[in-house]
This record gives sequence, structure tokens and C-alpha cells, in this order.
Amino acid sequence: MDRTLKFLGVLTCCLILSLHSIADETAPAKRKPGQVPERVSPEGAAYLERLMKNTPFGTKQFDFEGLRRGMGTRRKITVADVKTKAVKVGEIPAEWVLAPGADPSVRLLYIHGGGFVSGSGGFYLPLAAHISSSAKCSVLLIDYRLAPEHRFPAGLDDCVQAHDWLRSHGPDEDTPARATFVAGDSAGGNLTLATLLALRDRKLKLPQGAISISPAADLTLASPSLQSVHDPIISSKTMPVFRDHYLGGQDPAQPLASPVFGDYRGLPPILIQAGEHEMLRDDSMRVAQKAKADGHDVKLEIWLGMFHVFQSHDPLLPEGREAVDHIAQFMQALTPQK
Repeated sequence: MDRTLKFLGVLTCCLILSLHSIADETAPAKRKPGQVPERVSPEGAAYLERLMKNTPFGTKQFDFEGLRRGMGTRRKITVADVKTKAVKVGEIPAEWVLAPGADPSVRLLYIHGGGFVSGSGGFYLPLAAHISSSAKCSVLLIDYRLAPEHRFPAGLDDCVQAHDWLRSHGPDEDTPARATFVAGDSAGGNLTLATLLALRDRKLKLPQGAISISPAADLTLASPSLQSVHDPIISSKTMPVFRDHYLGGQDPAQPLASPVFGDYRGLPPILIQAGEHEMLRDDSMRVAQKAKADGHDVKLEIWLGMFHVFQSHDPLLPEGREAVDHIAQFMQALTPQK
């Protein structure tokens, strides 16, 4: 284990250093579609500088109720003319998000973050609208059951049920989907990967692809970046609290709890996005490494100068807009033609 962690630490440093060396070149190379920018935008650099002056959540204390209140907020949609529709997936509260021009038959299940203990679909309305607008898809936000009231695997079971449901239920009427996808961030990034594993193992229909943003993929908390990276959004001190609320003493090394230990054979393509300046960066890198070792089709994007779930900070930074466009390109390449 020590040798593995040292190797990953060196690998991480080499990757970041190589990215910085590219960013420091005077003449940027022309980027291919879907390629991560080689420089941080002026807006992104200024935003990060401001963030770095803040005290990350959980640095001094874990404000459980404050976290729930904050992430339970219903945020305003900033994309014009987006339609929403509240529905129930069995007993699970959910909401469709449909931007102008979006195809109701192309359906994305979006699984919110919040450390398994907080969060809501309403908090992710702006991001869902941006994805719907860019990818021309319908987005289903679900309020899966939260810990510690509902421990693992309750939330995961809700995500599996929701994907199975949206295959035959759309925002307008009960019609078959042309394509389905699963996405999520942080704890939702974990649940995105775990949902794929569970769907395959339960012999249920798989989506065309999945997008995991800044996943908390290892609840054994073995990734070097938990100790080496200053995350301006959230302190690594929170991770044992989130894990213990979620698992309640269950084995954190089981793949459905820590997808970094999963077997990725037979799964659809996965896009993983993470920021350079986040404590969970190495979770993303390790999942991609494991999936590639399994012969899986996975694309890893580490965004220079970015932070935890930068795609959700609205109004979007240039990097946020481009990352959402990458998600759209990934989905569109996997969607069957009419």
C-alpha cells in the first residue's frame, strides 16, 4: 500500500508539473475538440485567487445543519425559457429540466453532491439547465435518500431505480428513451460510478455512457491529494465524517461504496472531470487508472486552476462552460442517430 501511494503521489506530481510546463509555453498549440485548455483563463485565475482567501467548509467544525440548509436551497435557473416538471419515481421526489431545443428522448439522470448527507435537485437546477441546453437532452434531478437517516446502499438503490425508470418515462409522456446517461458530482460522482456497477451486476439495462465529476471514489481515504492539496471549497477533515454517516461502520473498501476498487469490464464509456485544486483529484485519477487497467473506455480531464465541481459555479467561468460542452460532446457522440 505504501509503495502504491508513493507511486500515485509521484504520478500526480508529474502530471501536474507537465500540465504547468505546457501552460507556461509562450505559443499555445491549437486544441482539438474535447481537449482540456492548456492555460487558466484570466476569469478562472481571478476566481481561484478569491476562493483561496476563504476558509474551506469543515476546517474548524462540521456544521451539519448549515450544510443541509445551504445545499437544500432551490437555486435560480439562469438559462432562458427552461421548463421544469416535478415528478415521482416511485417514492423518490424528482424534477425534469428541459432547455429549449432539447430532445425529451435523450435522458440524463443527474445525481447531486453533498457528501451523501445533504444536497437536493433544486440546488443543481442551474447546472442541469446548462447541460440540457448544451447537450440538447432532458435532465432528471432526483432527491435520493440521504444518510445518516438512510445509510448505504439506500441512496444507491434510489439511483438504480431512477435510471431504470427514465428508460420508459420522459418529461412529456411515457415513451422509450433513445439514449440514457448518468452523471453526478462529488458524492454524486461516487454514486454515478456505483450505479453503473450495480446496474451491470443486477443485470439491468446500462446507459450509453456516464459522466463522473470530482467523484469521492475511495471511502478508505487513501488518495494522496487528501493530504497534499489545499482545497478552497472543502476541508479533507470532512471526509471521515461523510464516510461514517454514509456507511455506519460498513466496509469502505467494497466497490459499491468505493468505486475505485470496482471492476469496469462490460461498462459503457465514462468521462471523468476534476479540478487541479481539489482534495479528491487523485480519486478521479485512480478510478481512471483502474478502469483503463480493466480495458475500459474512460476519458480523464484534470482542469488547470480549477476547484471542486467548478462546473456548478454560476455564472459559469470559461472553464465551466467548456467543461459542460465537453459533457455535451461526450453524450452526443454516444447517442444513436434517429
